[in-house]
Formats: sequence, C-alpha cells, structure tokens
Amino acid sequence: MLAYAPCGVSAFGLSAVSNIFADRSHLGLPRFDFAVCADQAGTLSTDLGMCMRVEHGPEAMANADLIIVLPTDRRPLSLPAPLNKALTDAFHRGALIAAYCAGSFLLAETGLLDGLHATTNRHLSNHLAQRHPAITVETDSLYVDEGQVVTGAGAAAGIDMCLYLLRREHGAAVSNAVAREGMVTPRRESGQAHYVPSPSEAETLSYADDEDTRLADLLVWARTRLRQPMTVNELAKQALMSSRTFARRFRVATGTTPYAWLTDQRLDLAEELLATSTLSIQEIAEQVGFHSNSVLRTQFAKRHGISPIAYRKANAPLASKHNIYRSQEVVERQPPSDNSIHAKTLE
Repeated sequence: MLAYAPCGVSAFGLSAVSNIFADRSHLGLPRFDFAVCADQAGTLSTDLGMCMRVEHGPEAMANADLIIVLPTDRRPLSLPAPLNKALTDAFHRGALIAAYCAGSFLLAETGLLDGLHATTNRHLSNHLAQRHPAITVETDSLYVDEGQVVTGAGAAAGIDMCLYLLRREHGAAVSNAVAREGMVTPRRESGQAHYVPSPSEAETLSYADDEDTRLADLLVWARTRLRQPMTVNELAKQALMSSRTFARRFRVATGTTPYAWLTDQRLDLAEELLATSTLSIQEIAEQVGFHSNSVLRTQFAKRHGISPIAYRKANAPLASKHNIYRSQEVVERQPPSDNSIHAKTLE
C-alpha cells in the first residue's frame, strides 16, 4: 500500500492512513506493506511545518496495489506531470486508486474521475465541479466507490474511506478489528452527514439537535439488538419520533433507509462471525436477525456474489485465531429472549 504525500501534506491525514494500514499481522490480520512517496525522494514539508524524510518518488507507484492520494494545504492544487503519469499508469495496470479531501482534487487532474461520481472537502466541491465539469461531485457523501477509484470527503472522512476499503477488500472482521485497535467508529454510512454547519446554519438547524441525539442513541440501541425483528414503527417509537419524521431524519443521518441500514449491520456481523467463530450458518443467521440460513444466503449473495460457506473458507485464517476478533460488542448483540418483538418485521 502506497500513500502519495504532496508538498504540504496533511500531517493528520498521513498519520491516520499509516495507522489504519499498519502491520498487524502478529494479530492475525492481513499484512500491509505501507510506504510513502512524494514528488521526489528527499525532504518533504507537512502542513504543520515539520519536515520528514521520504525515500520514494513516483517510481514507487509502479508496484503498488493500492495508492491513496493524501490531502495538502498548498495552493494552487496541481499535480506534477510525473505524478500524473505514474497514477495513470498504475490505474491502467489495475491498481486501486483512492483519494480524499484535497487529494480528490489532485486525482481529478489525471482525468481518471471524468464521467464518474466523486466527493471531496465540502469547501472544494464547487471548485472541483467548475474545473472538472465531467465529474459528478457529491457534496454530502463521506466516500464514493466507483470500483477501481474511490474518493472521500474532508479530514476524518479519510478514516471512513480507508475502513471502507478494508471492509470491501478484506471483510467486516478485518475492518472492525482495525477500527477497535484505532478506537474509531467501525462504520459510518457513505451518506451520513459529515460537516460542521456555519453559525447561520446552526441557528436554523438547532431545533433538530435533540432529534439527532435520539437518533444516534437509537443506532447504538439497534446494533445491540440485531437478533430481534424490528419494524420502522418500532424504531420510530424507540427514537420518540413519528414514523414520517423518523424516516426523514434517518435518511439525512445515514444516507439510507432503516431496512437497508439494518441489513448492512446484520451482514457486517454475519461476516465477522463467519470469519471469527465456529458457529453454524443457521446459528449465525439467528444471531444476526435473519432467522433462516436461506435469507442469509440470499443477502450474502447480493453483497458478495458468494455463499456464506465460501466466504468462511476464504477467511478461514481468521477463524483459527481462537476468535481473537470477537469483541464484547458482538456478544452483547444477543438480547434477552423475553425482549423479542413479534410485530411484522422489515424483512
């Protein structure tokens, strides 16, 4: 894995990415060979004025499977010709290219985002759309997946993007384990609100603060009760909202519907249990709230194109680590049997 650090690179961004892709093979996690390249090997200045020694130039991109373009505070945002060519060549040989914040703007200079959807720092969105009209800029997404190219929004959204890449390429068990090691939220949905409103916006939106708090509490509550059937009306009641208000606020907060969100949470937990436990497929289906292995197989095929058994075989090395990644959170997701809900479910 290679991070491209332009002059004036964000020290926070460099630290965050290097931490997520640190070598944790001693814990049974996939081994990542993390390296940094710059416009040229030598001394590089960060946005904090600190200097760091970089051993690689653009030539390092020739062998990288994943390249992440980091943000910078330097303006104007331009990409040197050798870097442009190195990124383009890496893409055409099949490397996965990711960028976030101002890094998305730099990646756009290569033309690799033309005709695609992308996101960047909210304050750069209009500039990006004007300079590159062939790109559909999504201002309210934490990250946008276009297959071989993935872009993220500003600052902390880079962490969300990197965890998403881990989840996409290596499964939920790996991304959750890395998130726990780094003490960050394992998953924020791509459409989840991610910016701090201006004072005028804050005054307009202040009435929703209590609803946001209750909705955040609901998401935690629901994650610990995935085994239970849950309806939209029951979730709305738990959040102390009307069903209509709840549906609207839920989409604003998560970028998706309650049904889709619950399905994703259940599949994430199923992936983790498949990779880290010896429970049967039926037992896992019951634990995550699908209640039958046929429903689990169907949902799994939609996400991965393979069966739960095939996924378990592919992730067998994790299961052999004596359930090292099964956290207390997973255990607590099994609610008392007398709390089950019998109304018509979202499924």
